[in-house]
Amino acid sequence: MDERAYQTALREGRADLLSPHQLASLGGLEFVAQRVVEGLLAGLHRSPHRGFSVEFAEHRMYQPGDDLRFVDWRMFGRSDRYYVKQFEEETNLRAYVLLDLSASMDWTSRKGELPSKLWYAKQLAASLGLLLTRQGDAVGLTAFDEAVRLRMDPRGGRSQWNELVRGLEGLETGGRTDAAGPLRDVAARLRRRGLAILISDLLVDPEETRLALRMLRHRGHEVLVFHLIDPGEMELPSIGDARFVDPETGEELPASAADLRAEYRRAVEEAMDEWRRALSPEGMDYFVVETDRPMAVALRHYLHRRASLG
Repeated sequence: MDERAYQTALREGRADLLSPHQLASLGGLEFVAQRVVEGLLAGLHRSPHRGFSVEFAEHRMYQPGDDLRFVDWRMFGRSDRYYVKQFEEETNLRAYVLLDLSASMDWTSRKGELPSKLWYAKQLAASLGLLLTRQGDAVGLTAFDEAVRLRMDPRGGRSQWNELVRGLEGLETGGRTDAAGPLRDVAARLRRRGLAILISDLLVDPEETRLALRMLRHRGHEVLVFHLIDPGEMELPSIGDARFVDPETGEELPASAADLRAEYRRAVEEAMDEWRRALSPEGMDYFVVETDRPMAVALRHYLHRRASLG
C-alpha cells in the first residue's frame, strides 16, 4: 500500500486494510485493535451480529461498552433503567483464545519492515477478543510455550477485554512449544458449549496437537486454528551457502540454499496440506495467515465461521 492509500485508509477509519508494518506505527495494542475492529465492522455490508444471536433469552443490566443497538428502549421507558437484550447464542458461548509463546514466534524475516509473528498474534488475539465481547460472548485466554504462562477464565464485558489486553501486553516468547497440554487443559475447563481459537505457527508435535484438538471437537466444541506464517518461511532466500538455525533448540545446519529451495517449498506446502487434511474432516477450521497481510483477512474468516455457529 502506497502513502496515499495509507492516508486514505486512515481517514476512512479502515485500519483493517493496513499492512502489519503500518499498523505497528499507529500505537499500542489497545489502540490498534480498536482501530482494526472499527474499520472491519465499518466495511461489512451488514451487521456481523445478524445470524449470530437470533433467539431472545433474557435481559441484563447495561454495562459501559455494551452495543447501544441491543438496549431495550421499551424497558427503559417502563423502568427508567437501561437493559440490554441477550440472545441464546450470547448466553451459551464461552471462547478461549490459545496463544503460542514459543521462541519461534519471536521471529521475523524482515526486521524493521515486518513485525514478528508474536506481535501479529497479539493483535489478532486482541481484535478477536474485542469482537467476541462486543457480541456479548465470554472470552478467556491461555498463553503457553512448554507450559501455561497465563490463564484467564472466560468472562464477558468491556472490563474483561481490558484485562485481556493488559495480559497480552506483558507476554514474551519463551522456550519450545507444547500445544497439546494447554489444549487438553481447555478441554477440561470448557464444560459448556465453547469455542477454542488456536493462534500458533504450529511448530509443534503434530500428532499430539491434533489429538488434543480432536478431543476438543469430539466434546462438542467449535475449533478454529490460525496458522501464522512469516513470508520468509514460505521461501528460502536467494543466496548461496547458508547456516540454518533452529530458534527453539539452537541447532545449526550448514547447507546450500539454492539446492534446497524447491524441496523446501514442497515441504512447506505438504505440511500445510497435512494440517488441513487432518483437521477439516473433523469439522475443525484451519486457516493460514501470512503475517505481511492485513489482519482483516483473518478476522473476516473468523466472522464467517462464527456466523455459521448459529
